[in-house]
This record gives sequence, structure tokens and C-alpha cells, in this order.
Amino acid sequence: MPADRDEVARRVAILRRFRELLVEQRAKFERYLKVLDRERDDIESGDVDALAAHVELEEQVVSEIFTFQKVIDPLDGLYRAAFAAPTAPPTAAVPAAVQAAAPTGRGGAALGGAVGGPDSDVAALKGSLDELRAEVLRRNQENRELLKKRMELVRKEIQGFRNPLAARKSIYAGQSGGNLVNIEG
Repeated sequence: MPADRDEVARRVAILRRFRELLVEQRAKFERYLKVLDRERDDIESGDVDALAAHVELEEQVVSEIFTFQKVIDPLDGLYRAAFAAPTAPPTAAVPAAVQAAAPTGRGGAALGGAVGGPDSDVAALKGSLDELRAEVLRRNQENRELLKKRMELVRKEIQGFRNPLAARKSIYAGQSGGNLVNIEG
């Protein structure tokens, strides 16, 4: 039986860590959405310096998300391996000790309780992450389109500018005079 307890403890640890990572990933996506909102405001206001700062911040957040995903992916594989049972329903595949020891979800019920097993909270977190990911992609696309429009507007403004000195001749063009300069004396 000690092997069963070790297996249960390993599964509980995997479940807890996986859930923690999914919650952290969700927080990173929410942070990224806030950056995208501020970026949109900067695009609309034409504040180039603030836009550059937000683009830099956006790059950092995206880098964090991708780095974090590299940690989540292997743990997802461990989670699936630990809780996979091809012939049994999800709650039957998880021992009662794992269900009882699992961390509580957002509603306060244990992950493995009557709500639907440890998969229910993890599945909800994954669904939430997928929704946030789709929202990030949508807002990012909106910002790109808005930025394209803004850039086109600025290009048209620049083309509309006329140099007031372009039609004038140089002040020296009409003068006839010496071509030599006396440097002695």
C-alpha cells in the first residue's frame, strides 16, 4: 500500500502545481489584456512615446507567456498521464484520497468533489485560458488595424505638408559676384 500512497501523493502534487500554473497563466493573459487596452488608448490619442513604452511592455508580457507555456506543457502531459483512465469515467479514475486532498476551486468546493472531479476545475481553468487567449488575439488584431489606419492618416498628413521654402530661390542665386575669396590679409 505504500506505493499507492506515493502515487496518490504524486498525483495530488501534479494536480496542485498544474492548477497553480494555469491560474498564473490566466493572470498573465489578464495583464496582457490591460496592456492592449492601454495600447489602444495610446494609438487613438497619437501618443508615440507612450505607445512605444506599451509595445515594449507588450513584448515582455508575450515573452513571459511563451516561457510560462513551456513549463505548463510538460506538466499538462504529466497531468494527463496521472489522471488518464481510458475505461473509467473521470471521477472514478481518481482515487478518493486525491479528490479529498485536492485544492479547492474558485467556488470553494474541492476539485475532486461532487462537482465533477479534479478535471472540472482544471477544465474550467483551461477553458478560461482559451477564452482569454482568443480575446487577446482579437484585441491584438483590432490594435493592429487601428495602428494601420493611424499610420495611413499620418502618412497623408506628411504628404500634405508643403515646404514653404521650396518655391523660393536661394538668397545667393540672384547675386553675381566674385567666386574668389581673399584669404590673405
